[in-house]
Amino acid sequence: MSNGLPRIGISKRIRQLKRYRTIASAFARNGLGYIFHDIGLHEKFSLFGHGKRKGIEAKSIGERIRLILEELGPTFVKLGQIASTRPDLIPPGILSELERLQDHVPAFSYREAARIIEEELGDELGRLFLEFAEEPMAAASIGQVHRAVLKDGTVVAVKVQRPGIHARIETDLDILADVARVAESRLEWAGAYRLGSMVEELGKALRSELDYTVEARNAERFASQSKALGDVRVPKVWRDYSSRRVLTTTYMEGIKLSDKEQLIQAGIDLRVLAERFTAIILHQVLIDGFFHGDPHPGNVLAQKNGSLVMLDFGMVGRLTPEAKKHFASFVIALRNQSTRGVIRAISRMGVVPEDVNKDEFHLDVDALRDKYYDVPFNQISMGEAVQDLFAVALRHRIRIPAELTLLGKTLLTMEGVVLSLDPTFSVFNVAEPFGRKLLFEQINPAQKLKSWIEEVPEYVDLVQDIPIAVKELVASMRQGRLKVEVAIPQVDSLMKRMDRISNRLSFSIVLLALSIVMVGLIISAALNHAQTLFWGIPIIEIGFVIALLMFLWLIFAILRSGRF
Repeated sequence: MSNGLPRIGISKRIRQLKRYRTIASAFARNGLGYIFHDIGLHEKFSLFGHGKRKGIEAKSIGERIRLILEELGPTFVKLGQIASTRPDLIPPGILSELERLQDHVPAFSYREAARIIEEELGDELGRLFLEFAEEPMAAASIGQVHRAVLKDGTVVAVKVQRPGIHARIETDLDILADVARVAESRLEWAGAYRLGSMVEELGKALRSELDYTVEARNAERFASQSKALGDVRVPKVWRDYSSRRVLTTTYMEGIKLSDKEQLIQAGIDLRVLAERFTAIILHQVLIDGFFHGDPHPGNVLAQKNGSLVMLDFGMVGRLTPEAKKHFASFVIALRNQSTRGVIRAISRMGVVPEDVNKDEFHLDVDALRDKYYDVPFNQISMGEAVQDLFAVALRHRIRIPAELTLLGKTLLTMEGVVLSLDPTFSVFNVAEPFGRKLLFEQINPAQKLKSWIEEVPEYVDLVQDIPIAVKELVASMRQGRLKVEVAIPQVDSLMKRMDRISNRLSFSIVLLALSIVMVGLIISAALNHAQTLFWGIPIIEIGFVIALLMFLWLIFAILRSGRF
């Protein structure tokens, strides 16, 4: 890497230079030009040839960042919207502004839409559709939606990707990756927040949204899951009319959940609707482990029969069984006022830095626990509790998996929707059965056995690798490259563990010996059809008493040591 931007091909540099200048100028106009100055890029671009936006100094950092993103267009707006789902990466002040980002993007022409559809589907528009509306129903950063009618009369919604958006996004992501790498090498805060990996992670999510075949698969999976619920519908994907840049689904009508007056006029019970919506989202999250990542009112419609329609599956969340278990452990520990339990759950959810200040970490978790102390369960916001968790993670630079942070955003959105429908509604009344199911799964012996069986191949691989590891260890010792550092606390921990192992081994041996001796004597007596006497003394009875006393003494000694 050079002192300025990373070295890239000349053609690529020429193509990016104008965009670099636009980005840098937007930062300067909004009072953040000093960032480019701090990373040494101010000499590359004329940052200060543009006057600052009027009144910008009075605005917060979060407001300035939002204005920059909106000014720079689709890539940055979409990145900001994705970043708003990551409270473990973004400070609260900036996060609240990112949530306000709007797509100020005009619709592109009907001619462009027709051209893209014909290129992608390989036929003329008139041969593909019986009707196709020239004016789009909606336009956003990445694409716009047109109403159309198939040859068989089916009314559909056709989403068409914005022309040139893929190349524009790739250019912008390359620039952001370059700037992030330079910033990490020069700015302490950029390194602490791992800016490069943050840009990479957000870019991966954005690229996924550019591929409509991914959204099509998501929609089909939701449709399959929804059959078990009955109260939710998902538009059918028409695969023959879809591609990476075109997505055609059945057009479905309904009332937006934000339109409270129209819902009431349609005779829909708002409380029942709130309960149904909550149950659907919680089922997706806690049972299926595959959930809608952005269930805002525009993406959920209510039909007159009370059923719900879910739209737009570009952003979805996935929870592994392990992630669900850790999330359940966090909620349970929080309700049990267990600081150690909360810390254990947080640690298992994410990667805790080696240099984390454990005392401050404990204090923050104690504060989080105290916030929910003796508070009725139905008065707690599930989404807020998860967001509080991520705030602690951010403060201590603990990286939480993206699927869990998206979960927090989804729960907050869900609660906002249901409270707008019915302010007295309690999410936890619906969540309680799901929580019990999760808890049962954690203690279910069948589930535990299944988990252990699944881990057997890993242990087999570990055993098979032991000879190779030993060989490498011996080689290292012979070459003098083996370095061992053991701290005193580690020695104490090791010795305690060895004590526990030896005590348990002793217990097992005594128990086994007792069993063998007693069984042998009983079998001998049964075969001889007589009492087993030695000098007139009943051996079985006396031996049993003595062995039992020894057994009890051993148990008492182990328990008293506290190292069982």
